[in-house]
Amino acid sequence: MTISAESSTVEVAASSNFIRNIVQEDLASGKHSTIVTRFPPEPNGYLHIGHAKSICLNFGLARDFGGCCHLRFDDTNPAKEEKEYIDSIKGSVKWLGFDWGEHLYHASDYFEQLYLWAEGLIRQGNAYVDDLTAEEMRAYRGTLTEPGKESPFRDRSVEENLELFHRMRSGEFPDGSRVLRARIDMASPNMNLRDPVMYRIVHEPHPHTGATWCVYPMYDYAHGQSDSIEGVTHSICTLEFEDHRPLYDWFLDRIGAYHPRQYEFARLNLTYTVMSKRKLLQLVREGDVTGWDDPRMPTLDGLRRRGYTPQSIRNFCEQIGVGRNDSWIEMSILEESVRADLNVAAPRAMAVLRPLRLIVENYPEELAEEFTAPNHPQRPELGERSIPFCRELYIEQDDFQEIPVKGFKRLSPGSEVRLRYAFIIRCSGVEKDASGVITAVRCSYDRDTQAGGPEAGRKVKGVIHWVSARHGVPAQVRLYDRLITVPNPAGDEWKSLLNPDSVELLPDAVIEPALASAQPEERFQFERQGYFCADLRESTPGRPVFNRTVTLRDSRAK
Repeated sequence: MTISAESSTVEVAASSNFIRNIVQEDLASGKHSTIVTRFPPEPNGYLHIGHAKSICLNFGLARDFGGCCHLRFDDTNPAKEEKEYIDSIKGSVKWLGFDWGEHLYHASDYFEQLYLWAEGLIRQGNAYVDDLTAEEMRAYRGTLTEPGKESPFRDRSVEENLELFHRMRSGEFPDGSRVLRARIDMASPNMNLRDPVMYRIVHEPHPHTGATWCVYPMYDYAHGQSDSIEGVTHSICTLEFEDHRPLYDWFLDRIGAYHPRQYEFARLNLTYTVMSKRKLLQLVREGDVTGWDDPRMPTLDGLRRRGYTPQSIRNFCEQIGVGRNDSWIEMSILEESVRADLNVAAPRAMAVLRPLRLIVENYPEELAEEFTAPNHPQRPELGERSIPFCRELYIEQDDFQEIPVKGFKRLSPGSEVRLRYAFIIRCSGVEKDASGVITAVRCSYDRDTQAGGPEAGRKVKGVIHWVSARHGVPAQVRLYDRLITVPNPAGDEWKSLLNPDSVELLPDAVIEPALASAQPEERFQFERQGYFCADLRESTPGRPVFNRTVTLRDSRAK
């Protein structure tokens, strides 16, 4: 099928929020003549829907106020970072509809300057080399109600600290043997100010700088200084970094550099999934999913492969807003966002997912004809398609009941239904195998009930879809459900909450011929079934594999 399934709905207009108000006030007062934001992912995994909220906020502010947004990789831990993650992050930001232009940066671009600033802090007496082990540092740190204890190495001389720091850089010491710490206040009620680590030794090749360095800055040290170097005006972080802001300010004040301002907003927590990259990596490594782009994953690559549109995700992020209070967002809100987009954008087609043979007894065996159907009922500009019809068809198993339950309006012995875009049929009987399983349904058709016929307007209670057995194309279809069985998974036992039925493979589906040419990532509404997308990795024209993006309506709605 060559019909474009690109999004065509109107994008949700940007709404007011406290960060947008701050930006407006700063521009109006002349505090800033232009704004610079940044999105600083750590390349230790794929981006997920939570990152989309930050991307839309940072890039959206820059777009709406004529500024710029930097994409900066927080690549300060080579032990966890890979080029695969870097490439995926770039692709996801682009797919979501944003462009950093010439403003692509890496924290590692600033390693030399960060190192020189660290030397300056040592000379000021504001940093020292510590030989405590990680376990000892944890024990010395204290608790929320008890002050920490100063390291016995805290009062080393400036000269000794500089010498040791230089030797750390030259690679003389093994991993974990020494760190550089800020000298602040071990009794501070803010745990982040209790002499935090600034540098650690890591003998690992770096994806951007190679083997140049073996000492690497911690995020809390590199973060603010990188913002300063790039001239960021509004450093926007999630709420868990609020207690880190005093440390952000402390470093910038002591090195005397340009001082951006950090603002925090509530992160996105989505029901029926996990949003921790550590947990998502665990799912990948332990084989619970097929990869970072598994359509069950909340990663942007997973949502893309499942069939979500960039605009539906942007609209979702705008709809949930930007606030200061953590909360859980219902998965159904995200699902409704993509429904609204695909309802307008997706061409219609017919597919039978669980086929049951239907024999139209009074239809000539040698005859075949075509019926015309619109590609979209509300968008005539998308045109029409021809659907072949013959004596043997496939219908859904669920559309027939030999002994119908009360209220059943589809096909049963003696009842009538309309075949979508074709005739009214009446069921006359069934065929069964030796075990009593129904293998075929027999019926007769009334030609006068086709479009343009004398009885075309005759009403029946049910309308069902179908595919010609002679002309239909076999296809694999995957039905996805939620990854986790409870809305708010928490605790160490979260993996016990994985949904064992989160994917169902239907290997015997049959689709109308026009769908056989579907391109990877092309989206459709399978009539009466839901919205589906040709798989980005496994589907090829002529050998389609379809993933269900979302059902036609929220079956969980109360």
